[in-house]
Amino acid sequence: MSKPKDTHTFDLFGDAPEAEAAQPEVTTLPISPHPALSDTTALLALCERWVARGWLRDLDRALVRFLATEAPDAPALLLLAAALASHQLGRGHVCLDLNTTLNAPDFALSLPPEGDDLTDPPPLPSAVLATLTLAEWQAALHHPVLTSEGSGNTPLVVVTAYASSSTGSGSVSHTRLYLRRYWQYEQSLHQQIASRLEVMDDDNHQGLLPQALNTLFENTTTLDWQKTACALAARSRFGIITGGPGTGKTTTVVRLLALLQTLQLARQPSQPLRIRLAAPTGKAAARLNESIAGQVSSLPLTQLEALLSEHLPAAASNAIAIPTEVTTLHRLLGARPDTRHFRHNATNPLALDVLVIDEASMVDIEMMAAVLSALPANAQCVLLGDKDQLASVEAGSVLGDLCRRAEAAHYTPTTAQWLESATGQPLPPEYLDAQGQPLDQAITMLRVSHRFNEHSGIGQLAQAINQPSHAQTDREKQQAVNAVLRHGYPDLHHLTLSEDTTLDKLVIHGSADKFLNGGEGRTNHKNEPIAPPTGYRHYLKVLNAQRPRGESFEENPAAYNAWASEVLSAYSHFQLLCALRKGPWGVEGLNLHIAKTLRSEKLLFGSDYTLEKGWYEGRPVLVTQNDYGLKLMNGDIGITLAVPDPRNPQQKLLRVAFPTSDADKPIRWVLPSRLHAVETVFAMTVHKSQGSEFLHTALLLPPTINPILTRELVYTGITRARDWLTLIEAKRGVLNEAVTREVMRVSGM
Repeated sequence: MSKPKDTHTFDLFGDAPEAEAAQPEVTTLPISPHPALSDTTALLALCERWVARGWLRDLDRALVRFLATEAPDAPALLLLAAALASHQLGRGHVCLDLNTTLNAPDFALSLPPEGDDLTDPPPLPSAVLATLTLAEWQAALHHPVLTSEGSGNTPLVVVTAYASSSTGSGSVSHTRLYLRRYWQYEQSLHQQIASRLEVMDDDNHQGLLPQALNTLFENTTTLDWQKTACALAARSRFGIITGGPGTGKTTTVVRLLALLQTLQLARQPSQPLRIRLAAPTGKAAARLNESIAGQVSSLPLTQLEALLSEHLPAAASNAIAIPTEVTTLHRLLGARPDTRHFRHNATNPLALDVLVIDEASMVDIEMMAAVLSALPANAQCVLLGDKDQLASVEAGSVLGDLCRRAEAAHYTPTTAQWLESATGQPLPPEYLDAQGQPLDQAITMLRVSHRFNEHSGIGQLAQAINQPSHAQTDREKQQAVNAVLRHGYPDLHHLTLSEDTTLDKLVIHGSADKFLNGGEGRTNHKNEPIAPPTGYRHYLKVLNAQRPRGESFEENPAAYNAWASEVLSAYSHFQLLCALRKGPWGVEGLNLHIAKTLRSEKLLFGSDYTLEKGWYEGRPVLVTQNDYGLKLMNGDIGITLAVPDPRNPQQKLLRVAFPTSDADKPIRWVLPSRLHAVETVFAMTVHKSQGSEFLHTALLLPPTINPILTRELVYTGITRARDWLTLIEAKRGVLNEAVTREVMRVSGM
């Protein structure tokens, strides 16, 4: 018996059916004029040079070798396309779009933004593909062993879609090349979402839905989008509630859960809904847990239960239960060590009736496909998130893709009529579309910010940055952003380091003097006073001032827990965010610089080596990988504190304090030696900050434009600020360029 070929290394084939459809014959192409495309050996040599420069990953080159071994007759053009398709996954794209690549070939590699000044640079993709036509490349992708249109188990999948030409002269084709596994994720999402969009039968509500909505929401003269969101999400088994910061996504979903539970008890009094809440990271889960716990207490549950008893007396004996426990998606699905598969899947679905996923913009296509596949057929799924935030670190922009049409709503007349009967609110005509798609009817965009009003520079800047590109020119957007920066809003300060060298002062003290009235005299939307902006000095002062005296940890653990809680709370008052990881303007360079700056102010103590690689009191750390043994999740933040050694109280031991959601044990104390996947977090990347908010956020943009500097990154960074925002440009002009660059992740969603 012959040994089967090993394809496990790349996990390309997924679970495709074994039956293979007939494939097109191999097409012989004219020889490309570029030598790198003459044969496999030449292409591999080019890939070697690209890898050496950091333009291509080792993984991408290894894929080319694997495919060439599987199919020695494969054209070099096909292997090049496979390498580029693989490379796109590392950059967040689900597939390679041939049309886009031919229009801008050099964007297909990770080229340094400032150019490559090394000698003897390898050919750029623009040179390699210079004479290639789309038809030639499409023809090269036909190969019976390596590619198909989805049938069989080929490692690559080619999809060609046709759309009407913008000039009206016929149709144009767009060809996408996928690694099979990612094509399967996309197909699975399509099928799972489409199967849940059908409107559920609501005949048994007997008028309960409008009454329950009126109980949950106050009557207003203006359109209440939160009420609309609850109604639409109760109408089908898939729904999305999107909106910017402060628009009330959590408030809405808590009321939605109360609504769904009320309707369920009216149908089946003895079977309340099994509801689960989840988020992509531990930090996001903790924040949702805290927010929901605070919201549940304000629900009119007594009134809802009275309403139930009027409609169905048998249901009155059941209290309306709303869960407050939030878990991570990995834990929900049952992560299995050393595999990308989960315990819960299509054959072993989750035991639930409703699943709510918060911070859905952070969920990549692989995870989203896994979650939806693990849902029971009759379960409801509701996604919460800001469609305009940064997309997931891994491949895919699922929430952004699904919400492409959310701004204009596109509700059909049928949906509008149903909504008016359910909510008592007519929709404005600009949100109606007789040609609206089924997905449009399941999405609600919350449009009113209750955190930022017209007097908030943070809110106005977010709005100016977030204007869609089709609504204004790049120049108009830059002018709108600059107008906000010049306006003199009390919560916003903008500085350029080439003109103002106050970064050190900012991170230490918070530079309150740079804000209007020194940051004094402001109140929030609840008319509560807002404390002036601070820097890292604040939490370090709290650390020393409130340290327990005269008692050991063992004698009075409550005192040490209270101390740690105060320090952690004080730390959240300020956070420096940056776009990059490496270099002097990235977190690696800035963390060491800030630690030394704080040491110079006698706020931290330790040698250069300790500050760079060791542990010291006051060190804030960010968990970068889930550790289920320690009950720490990716995104958790802890502070290193010194506690008395029980064997010798005159000596100190370092422990890292992490907050928990357990009121009886509010702090988890961990030995530094047990923490392996952590990093210092005086500076944090914008990506890592998703799901967090800080009273005073400082966003630092590097001096040179970089592919990562986009509208979405700037928007995400500034909306982490709750009360104060300091926007820092290392060099003037970088912000103007960044806000006109949009993340356009390639997919078929």
